[in-house]
Amino acid sequence: MKKFIIIIILVGLALAAAGFWFWQKNPYSKEILKIEIIGPTEAVISEEVEYTVKLKNNGNVRLEETRLVFEFPEHTLFEEGFSRRQEIGYEELGDIYPGDEKTFKFKGRFFGKEGEAKTVKALASFRPKNLKARYDRESTFTTVIKSIPLTFDFDIPSKVEVERDFRFSLNYYSSLNYPLSNLGIRVEYPLDFEFLESNPQGLGKTEWEISILNPAEGGRVEIKGRLSGETGQQKTFRASLGIWLEDEFVLLKEISKSVEIDRPGIFVSQRINDQSQYIASSGDLLHYEIFFRNIGSEPFLDLSLIATLEGNGFDFTTIKSDLGQFNKGDNFIVWDERDVSNLRFLDQGEEGKVEFWVNLKDGWEISNPAKKNAILKNIVLIPKVGKKEFETKVDSKLVISQKGYYQDEVFGNSGPIPPKVGEETTYTIIWQAKNYFNDVKNVKVKAVLPSNVRLTGKIFPEGESSKFTFDNQSREIIWMVKDSETMEAGTGVLNSAPNIVFQVALTPTSEQIAKTPQIIGNAIITGEDQWTGRVVEKGSWAIDASLPDDSSVSSEQGIVRD
Repeated sequence: MKKFIIIIILVGLALAAAGFWFWQKNPYSKEILKIEIIGPTEAVISEEVEYTVKLKNNGNVRLEETRLVFEFPEHTLFEEGFSRRQEIGYEELGDIYPGDEKTFKFKGRFFGKEGEAKTVKALASFRPKNLKARYDRESTFTTVIKSIPLTFDFDIPSKVEVERDFRFSLNYYSSLNYPLSNLGIRVEYPLDFEFLESNPQGLGKTEWEISILNPAEGGRVEIKGRLSGETGQQKTFRASLGIWLEDEFVLLKEISKSVEIDRPGIFVSQRINDQSQYIASSGDLLHYEIFFRNIGSEPFLDLSLIATLEGNGFDFTTIKSDLGQFNKGDNFIVWDERDVSNLRFLDQGEEGKVEFWVNLKDGWEISNPAKKNAILKNIVLIPKVGKKEFETKVDSKLVISQKGYYQDEVFGNSGPIPPKVGEETTYTIIWQAKNYFNDVKNVKVKAVLPSNVRLTGKIFPEGESSKFTFDNQSREIIWMVKDSETMEAGTGVLNSAPNIVFQVALTPTSEQIAKTPQIIGNAIITGEDQWTGRVVEKGSWAIDASLPDDSSVSSEQGIVRD
């Protein structure tokens, strides 16, 4: 029995050895198909990367029902019609004969962090001729994101005074040779940071969208806030730049910067026209009061204070100050210890004040609509102590031009000139709207028609008729220049102005004999300023039958006759 078992074991070993030898010689081993991926080992973010897959039959039999699947990693962008998993079926690939080689190419754009490895995978399946079994061969290739030619950094002071407003910015720039879209910026603030505002406005307080970033272009996100904490504490700000792909935020760059909390020796504040948060309007007279208080532990001696004004709205020729020194037309005023006693000696806890007056221009030139959101700056410098910058928002300037004509090329008017009692004379009224400094919404123009003046119904251009209404009871005309839409800064100044032309008809009464009747009242334009949050308003003159804008009609021809 024992001898029989030994014989069985020896036979089994012999069969196993024969099977291994036969497998080694088997021409149908899956190794007969060589699969190779050729591609770059390094790539630039979002740059198109091309991979070549080679399939070669190293065996002696034909390979049938062949298929190839190529798979890109996550966060890859493709041309329209392609996806991460791309398959080439038998209809395109066909049979592979002994010694034959077939080549296929695949393209995509990678997104991710610098140094991140991206691995592509190729899987080929086939069936050797005369066999039912299918075999698979797989290969991978890794490409590393070598560089990200995007600049992304903080512009933030190394020291920030406690509980004092300060600004910092996140600057970005593209060195790529093609545009990027759907970018986003996220910021993580340290504890004890109070967010106040940002420019541009974000999606809340921590996230901003960059819809398109073209080659050799950049921008910035400016954030205003204040920090609290103990003197000497380090506070760290963090930010990330990424791109949205299929509803996922893919990180491209991360940065961080620490600032130290510093306690100021002198606290500076200002009031304009008795308000700490004054919003100015063109034509205003501004009364500035600058307060400086010693919050340190030691007195200050022989100080000077310099106020520098920045902004196109200032009329520097109107600066007035009882104690300050300035040259007519300069944009700065200087006070020193000879002028102000508190600058000569400012004891602990003591406060001093300087003041001046300056006019704003009634209007000023704008050259670039991108530089909207009008502000005035006052930069207060106390040498060897510190500097404080104050910003004052300025309401936008809306303008409505109202003109009347008898002779015109739009409608053609009729009726007696001078106007005659009981007879109808028609006139053409032209409204033109302009907006200067800030974006404005819900812009509309209103005017009242006298009781003996009616609308004829003629309006040009016709597209504006849907925005034009008239109330018979109040006699009020309303033109919705921009309703839910925004009237952008510079509209009508840097480009064509929105306008509407309509016709009115006057029928003078006997009480108006020898008088010049009004044909339309004052036109008033209003809108909601998106920068200051206030409603802005401007009016124009009423128009009577003398038609001051129509050179063909004299003032005498506007007087009613019987």
